[in-house]
Amino acid sequence: MSNSRDDAANEFRLLDGLRAQSSAALLRGRLVGDQPDAVGALAGARLDDLDRTDRARADRAPIDDDLLEPALADGSPGHGIATAAPTIAPARRGASAPADLPVRGQTQHHVHDGPSGSRRYDLYIPIGVPIANAGRPVPLLVMLHGGAQSAADFAAGTRMNEMADRQTFLVAYPEQSREANPNRYWNWYRDSDQHAGAGEPAIIAGIVREIMARHPVDADRVFVAGLSSGGAMAAVMAATYPEMFSAVGVHSGIAYAAAHDVSSGFSAMRSGGTPDVGSRLPLIIFHGDSDTVVAPVNAERLLAARLAREDHLDRWPAPLQQANPGGPGREHTRTVFTDDTGSIAAELWLVHGCGHAWSGGSAGSGYTDPGGPDATAEMVRFFLDRAGRDSRTSATSCAGACRRPPARLLRTPRPPRRRGPARGRAAVRW
Repeated sequence: MSNSRDDAANEFRLLDGLRAQSSAALLRGRLVGDQPDAVGALAGARLDDLDRTDRARADRAPIDDDLLEPALADGSPGHGIATAAPTIAPARRGASAPADLPVRGQTQHHVHDGPSGSRRYDLYIPIGVPIANAGRPVPLLVMLHGGAQSAADFAAGTRMNEMADRQTFLVAYPEQSREANPNRYWNWYRDSDQHAGAGEPAIIAGIVREIMARHPVDADRVFVAGLSSGGAMAAVMAATYPEMFSAVGVHSGIAYAAAHDVSSGFSAMRSGGTPDVGSRLPLIIFHGDSDTVVAPVNAERLLAARLAREDHLDRWPAPLQQANPGGPGREHTRTVFTDDTGSIAAELWLVHGCGHAWSGGSAGSGYTDPGGPDATAEMVRFFLDRAGRDSRTSATSCAGACRRPPARLLRTPRPPRRRGPARGRAAVRW
C-alpha cells in the first residue's frame, strides 16, 4: 500500500504546485509549514482509512469523476446548499489524475432571505474544506465590495480566494442589490442601516449565521472587511455586531456613524465627518494618501474612533511606525498600536501615491492598484494573528526601522457627537 500512498501524495503535490504558481507571492514568506507536505499527509491519512475498510478495493479503485467536484447549490432563490460534502476519490497506482483534479475550491451562489430583506451572496469553499480539517472548524471572512462592484468583481480584484486556498478559510461575498441601491453601494450613511436587528447590518449578520449553520465555522475566527462603501459597512458591522466578529478590516472606508443622510455622507467622504466611538475589535486600515474619492483623513478618524473605546491609553506603549514593511512597490507607512497586554489593537497602512483602489490587487480588475503593498495578504495575516499565534511578535517586528508616528495620530480622540435623525434615503454615489 506504500506505493499507492506515495502516488497519492505525489498527485496532491502536483495539484498544489499548479495552484501555487498563481498565489505563492501572496504571503511573502509568512506561510507556516510546507503546504505540499501537508496535502501529501492528507492523502496518506485518507488511504490509511481506506486500508482499514478494504485494502484490496482501494488499490483497484478507478477514479470516479463524480467524486472530484464538491456538490453545488443551484443558486436559485429559496434553495439552500447541497448536503453532500466535497470528496476526492482515492488515487490508484499508475493513474494520471492530477490534470483532472480541481485546482481550486468551489464558489457557491446563494440567496439569503430574512426578516430585514434578501441579498445574494457568493461563498468560496477552498479545496481543503472539510477534508483537510477532518471536520474541525475553519475561519470565515466576510468581504463587502465597493460601489459599482459585484461579488465576483471583488473576489477577482482582491484575489482573496487564492489566499483562502493557501490558508484554508471560507470567504463570503454578500452582494448589494440594485433595488436597495441602483449602483450597488452599501447604504452605510443611512441611520436605518446603522443598527443591529434592522436594515443591511441585519441582512449581513443573517448571511453569516446561515453560513455558520451549514458549514464548520470557527465562531472565534469570523472576520469582516470591505472596500469603499463596503469598508464603511464593515465598520458598521463591527460596531453593531461586535460579538459576531473577531477583527475588522477597512480599506478606503469611513468610520461608523460619520454620517446620517446623503448630505452628511458626502461631507464625511471629504472631511471624515463626526463618527461615533468605534468597536473594540482589532482594526486594520488601508488607505491611499492620493485618494480623491474618500479623503485620507477618514483613516485617521477610523483609528481615533477605535482608540476612543479605551479607558487607559496612557498605559499603552508608544505606537510604532515602519516605512515600507510590505517590500517593493509603492512607498507606504505602517503604524501599529498595541495595548497594555502587548496585543495589537490597530494597524494603519497609509499607501503613498495610491488612489481609491485596493492596494496590491489584481492587474486588470477595477478599483485595484497592483503596485501597492498587498492588502489581501496583510489583512489575512492580521486576522489570523488574532488567534494569538503572532500578535505580540508582529507588533515589534519592525525593530530598527520604527519611529513614533505623527502627533495627530497620538491625540486622544474627541467625544463623539450625537447624531440627528435620518433625513434622506437617496444613494450616495461612491
